[in-house]
Order: sequence, then structure tokens, then C-alpha cells
Amino acid sequence: MKTLIVTGSNGLIGSEVVTYFDERGWRVIGVDNNMRRDFFGERGDTRWNQARLEAQCQHFRHYELDIRDRQGVEALIRDTQPDLIVHAAAQPSHDLAASRPYDDFDVNAGGTLNLLESTRRHAPEAVFVHMSTNKLYGDRPNSIALVEKATRWEFADPEFAQGIPETLPIDHSKHSLFGVSKSSADLMVQEYGRYFSMNTACLRGGCLTGPNHSGVELHGFLSYLIRCNVEEREYTIFGYKGKQVRDNIHSHDVARCIEMFYQNPEPASVFNLGGGYANSVSILEAFDRAEQLTGKKMRYRYLDEPRIGDHICYYSDLSLLKQKLPGWDISKSLDDIFEEIVASWRQRLVNP
Repeated sequence: MKTLIVTGSNGLIGSEVVTYFDERGWRVIGVDNNMRRDFFGERGDTRWNQARLEAQCQHFRHYELDIRDRQGVEALIRDTQPDLIVHAAAQPSHDLAASRPYDDFDVNAGGTLNLLESTRRHAPEAVFVHMSTNKLYGDRPNSIALVEKATRWEFADPEFAQGIPETLPIDHSKHSLFGVSKSSADLMVQEYGRYFSMNTACLRGGCLTGPNHSGVELHGFLSYLIRCNVEEREYTIFGYKGKQVRDNIHSHDVARCIEMFYQNPEPASVFNLGGGYANSVSILEAFDRAEQLTGKKMRYRYLDEPRIGDHICYYSDLSLLKQKLPGWDISKSLDDIFEEIVASWRQRLVNP
């Protein structure tokens, strides 16, 4: 039986990966200490997801471990000898990073280094997949010519018709402290691949989403927006007329991508991983979709103050990913994503 370690196993991507590989007969070790509750309060609590995994999965075991615990991480990898490590644990918020910079960097950069070095020492043949972020491109995408349409911004430069490629520079741009800590982790994962010839991948996610997301205002765009609509709470738009665009990828398609990389690994791989143009949506467009599904009018207020480093328009160019992992493509449409998230919030709010 193959062994998988998943950090951040209570979260959206982590829990999806746990379920996906458990169903395929892997021994799955989940690492999580519910730090999301510490970061975001009660609404960020992920214990409900841990309980779901422990009840439903056949080969899953939860480890209460903080990835900043270097000795604990090393002991776990040494003792379990994983075939695959999926690193999805993180401090994920722009805004929170500015108020807790030490925690942000220690979790995102330091925790990643702990995992990489322990893997190099004790399981160097393991495939290491890091859930990175498109935020390492900083605000560079905002320098691309845009065209304003009725409900969204779009790229006007034909070079970016398919979206943002992996070749977009990350230098000379404003990232937020979160973007910097995640960039540090991304570069370290690449370096362990190049320097030590380990099979590593950085998956630079767009808006990763799905029904098991504990979305909050500071992280989890689509989940949080839909929750506000279902609960009839006020949503705040931060600048850009609400026309800012994000591409959304279902967590199931992320898990499929990870499996395919495990089957065809290469050292120091880097992929932009999002929903692409087909799964892109602006805030205003998301309001309309949510209203159509729930029958509830979206309550919101507008602040003409964009978040620092926020992207005006971002969707991923998936060309390289499809070239390197032939057979992989988006399987969950934007309609599928909205329907599943609405159903999930309705269920969770009835049975918290």
C-alpha cells in the first residue's frame, strides 16, 4: 500500500486529496492542527471537516502536528516513509500576513523548509507537491493592458488571451507579505528539485474552491461570497467596481492533477493551476449566479479601496499543464462549482 502525507488535511485542498487517494487504496496521513481557527476565528474552524474524513475514509489517520515543529515533522516522515507528500498547509491571507508577519513567514516559508529537508533526509524518492499561489506574481498582472466591460475586466493584450503563463516575472512588483512568504516557499521547492534532483512541483493556484471550503472574508472568495448570500449577510467589495476577475478550479480537479503528476514526475516543475478563462468570473457576475441559485438578493457595500497587491484580472494559462500532463483538463464547470457550494452551505448551516 502506498503512503501519502497531506499537510493542511482539514482544509479545502487537503481534505479533497485525502478523500481522493483514500478511495484509491492509499494509506493517507493527514497533518493539521486547526490553525485556520487561530487565524480566522470560529468561522475558520475546520474540525468539522476532520470529523467528516475520520468517519468516511477507510485508510486515513489524523496527526495533530504543527509544521513549524521541525523535530515532529522529521519524525513523521522518517517513521512513515511516504511515497507522496502534498503540502497544502499555509497561512493563506494577504491581510492577516500584515498583522502577523512572523506567523505568516514561519508557517509558509519555515514550515515548507522543514518538510523539504526532512523529505530529503528520510524519503528522497518521494514526490513532493507544493500548493503554491498566483500571488507570487505580485501585482505584475495589473500592468497588462485591460479592457473594461459591463460586468468584468479582461486582458486587452492578445499575448495573454489564454491567461497568465508561468513565464510572467515575479520581480519588481508588490506582493503583500503573504505573497513574499509563499514565493520563498515556491522557490525553495524548486531549488530542492534542481539542487537535490528531487521530484518536486509547485502548483500556483488561482481561486481553489469547492463544497468543503470554510470560506471567510480574508480567504476563500467564492465560498465566502456564496455563504454571505445564503445567510443574507452583507458582502464588501474592495475596489475595481466589483469587476475584478478570478478563475475558479474545483478541488477535485486539483486532486486529479496531483495524481497525474505523481505518475509522471519531474524535478522542479512549476504549473499555473486554475480554472482558466472558461471558469473565470467577476464579483458582480458571481452575485448574479448566486442570486439565481438561491433566489436571494445579494446584500453588499462598495469600498473604493482595493486590497494591497490585489489582482484586477487573473486567470491561468493552462497550456503548459496540459502539455506536461496529457489527459488532464478541467472536469468541473463553473455551474457545477456554484451548485455544489450553495448546496454545501445550505447543509452546513442547517447541521453545523
